[in-house]
Amino acid sequence: MARRCELTGKGLLVGHHVSHANNKKKRVFRPNLQLVSLASDALGIDVRLRISMNALRTVDRVGGLDAYLLKTRDEVLSPRALRLKRTIARKAVA
Repeated sequence: MARRCELTGKGLLVGHHVSHANNKKKRVFRPNLQLVSLASDALGIDVRLRISMNALRTVDRVGGLDAYLLKTRDEVLSPRALRLKRTIARKAVA
């Protein structure tokens, strides 16, 4: 399983660990990913997604999973989240 947020697309970043003597070693910055269960109001189900905690705060601020998915660009979402977005969009129109 890739270390990538399913909602924002955040992944690994690479940088340097710099010592006091200015020695540089490679290091990895990992996103804070958690397996979270989010409720979809349109579908009436709970969805388990592996998302970053930053994405969870954004979902809460926007007003829930459905509102977040409908406003997010398709290129950012994982295939699973994109399928969920299309299902919610179809339900919202009907």
